[in-house]
Amino acid sequence: MIGDALVGLAQTLVVALASPLLVGVLRTLKARLVGRRGPSPLQPYADLRKLLVKDAVLSTTTSWVFRLTPYVLAASMLVAAMAAPVLMSRPPLAFAGILLLMYLFLLGTFFLALAGLDAGSAFGGMGGSRAVAVAALAEPTVVVAVFALALRAGTTNLGGIVEHFAREPLLAANPGHLLAFAAFFIVMIAETGRLPVDNPATHLELTMIHEAMVLEYSGHYLALVEWAAAMKLFLFLTLLANLFVPWGVPAELAPLPLLLGLLALAGKLAVLATALAVLETSVAKLRLFRVPELLSGSFALALLSVTAVFLLG
Repeated sequence: MIGDALVGLAQTLVVALASPLLVGVLRTLKARLVGRRGPSPLQPYADLRKLLVKDAVLSTTTSWVFRLTPYVLAASMLVAAMAAPVLMSRPPLAFAGILLLMYLFLLGTFFLALAGLDAGSAFGGMGGSRAVAVAALAEPTVVVAVFALALRAGTTNLGGIVEHFAREPLLAANPGHLLAFAAFFIVMIAETGRLPVDNPATHLELTMIHEAMVLEYSGHYLALVEWAAAMKLFLFLTLLANLFVPWGVPAELAPLPLLLGLLALAGKLAVLATALAVLETSVAKLRLFRVPELLSGSFALALLSVTAVFLLG
């Protein structure tokens, strides 16, 4: 029990403290790829510190939902950090499987959509409806893609999946495995509001999804919302890294394996962040009515991955 508590605390600290750095690195990489110097990778920490000391301005139409939502977002991501295989293959809540993670992500989306409506802004309602539509199309794809991995591993436990694929690294080149990875990657882009589904660097009406819902937030409320968004991106990239390329993820609780696992995670996140930055600087944002087509394609890839289990083994 003490070991589980220590692992959960360590994973929560890593996700909470490293997620702003990941966002900063992404921004710097994107700036360098288009020929600009860009901000420092540590800029998100300065932004959060500045927002935390500012007072929040609240609309007269808001209720307790608007004020509670930032805390729900941050808390759900911190709990998710104890269910995802971040530093170890079997964190305290790994037994709950991918369903717990999806419920936590959906809980945040649900409250953020309510907060957008609660502010009484047309932008908030528009962003909330778009976010719920994207989530309804994206969440089943995640479950089906991980189900394909579970079929190959013979368990729905996330830790068991990681350990199975770590013992048989050649399975990472299996066509069904690659299809599930592609489906999960597309969903990660949609769930975290990245290009080509959403643009986190703009406030144009036709492009806003996440930004439309948080437009009325300010001060420490906005800091919590942005911090939760960074943690969600970190968790999705970590799931991509450790579920599909599980090499270097320790199964035992010891200082040296945990350190090596942290270094392996940092290396895999660096590769994924570079790939994401290259993608975002190479594509334009999709028109909104084309997003369901993209997500339907990712769901088809996930179904093909499940089919490949029975056809190819």
